[in-house]
Amino acid sequence: MLFMDVWTWEPEKRREVEERWSEFKYPEEIKVVGEWLDLTGNRIFILYEVDDQKVMLAVNDMWLDIAEVDSIPVMEAKEVAKMYAKKSR
Repeated sequence: MLFMDVWTWEPEKRREVEERWSEFKYPEEIKVVGEWLDLTGNRIFILYEVDDQKVMLAVNDMWLDIAEVDSIPVMEAKEVAKMYAKKSR
């Protein structure tokens, strides 16, 4: 399943986030599709695929002391459109 995480941290936590991020490695069960840093704020967007949500929860839990983590299950828009098109027939 695909997830989009949005991690947000307070400006005073930036150095701590940078230090931890430089040493962080995703578990092999998580396939990262992409990571994007918000250049205007203290956020990062991470798109990844994981079959076991427990792995995702464990990773996110490691960051909750310095960041807020919002995990959103996502699906490609074209796939959703196809599903709705079939449903409306």
